Amino acid sequence: MSRLFIALSLLLTPAAASAACTVLTGGATVYLPEGPKEGVELRLADGRITEVGAKVGATEGDVECAVVDATGMTITAGLVESSSNIGVVEVGAEKATVDSTGDGDGVRAALRVIDAYNPRSTLIPIQRVEGITSAVVKPEGGRIAGQGGWANLAGATQSEAVVKPNIGVWASFGGASRAQGLLQLRELLDDARFLRRKGSAYDSGNSRELAASRLDLMALYPVLDGELPLVVGVNRASDIEALLRLAKEQGILLVLSGGAEAWMVADQLAEANTPVILDPLTFGPGGFDQMHARADNAKLLDEAGVTVVLSSFSSHNARTLKQVAGNAVREGMDHTAAIEAITRGPAQAFGLDDYGKIEAGAVANVVVWSGDPLEIGTAVEQVFISGRSIPLQSRQTELRDRYRTLPGTPVPALPVE
Repeated sequence: MSRLFIALSLLLTPAAASAACTVLTGGATVYLPEGPKEGVELRLADGRITEVGAKVGATEGDVECAVVDATGMTITAGLVESSSNIGVVEVGAEKATVDSTGDGDGVRAALRVIDAYNPRSTLIPIQRVEGITSAVVKPEGGRIAGQGGWANLAGATQSEAVVKPNIGVWASFGGASRAQGLLQLRELLDDARFLRRKGSAYDSGNSRELAASRLDLMALYPVLDGELPLVVGVNRASDIEALLRLAKEQGILLVLSGGAEAWMVADQLAEANTPVILDPLTFGPGGFDQMHARADNAKLLDEAGVTVVLSSFSSHNARTLKQVAGNAVREGMDHTAAIEAITRGPAQAFGLDDYGKIEAGAVANVVVWSGDPLEIGTAVEQVFISGRSIPLQSRQTELRDRYRTLPGTPVPALPVE
């Protein structure tokens, strides 16, 4: 069988799924860490990118690799939806299928939402078809909702899909009083430090009352140590200033989610090295905490040196992520920076340095596109997750194919008057 025939067949079927290694030939335009470059080939093996170059051989050790012809195409790292409930919600209006929400206004720092992750959710293939290979799965509800996790959108079991069960602790800032919310966060962090120092006294009942349970306070230890960020939903510029002061005072890492008015404090965010997760389609006075939101928020933050992460803030329609990034470019954001904001940016924000990039040694989450990934008419040609080719099928494509041609006699046309 000729190599050309193999290459063509791989573009039409998921035949590379079981291959020990795969080579993407033809000299595609590839988005590397230093920017897009033409005439690049890749080799994927053992779940990693093992070679990037102008001419990559079709073998890995003694193994003959499957070959995919990517001539004239564009290759990026897999897209990452950085704020979603993918895998922990199925039907939002049906409570029995929603596992992302904690208790009221309480503190549930010890809750790991990824423990409820369903790798067989029908939402997962729908997002993969549009090039999304990983998702940040976040908890919701309460002053501290719990710990979010990072999952690859492939695998039949949790152990196969979940990359890291705890990548940050999610908190809210608003409520009846912003000052009260900030006080509660400060009290929780201080109590976590107290418990670590006086744990034996607490266990014996010889300590003061604490603001949360033992497990919830212990779950904040990685935040205190700078191992995990505190991810806080916030939009108003003055609230962002207050959180930056809190982070400096407490010596913790911060990731902001929402950031509608973040452009107003861009320099402070850059100085504090605080990433911002935002939707560039959030602009105009949509509420009292985003009176000064503007469409070029992402552009202004990126130019100031802030790590910008773009998100659809959706689970069912996370597939629109490339359109979200395209709108950021429409409002002036650098095209390459927008690609990074949906690939490398999320990985950097949450400390997964081997994700979101095309280079030797990185995890082989790779997408082959028919053209510019941010153009609405561009199609996904191939998706690789951990080096394995993923079928571009979902419940929606199956329904489309099933009902594309309906049986029966066509209804006659109406008479022309």
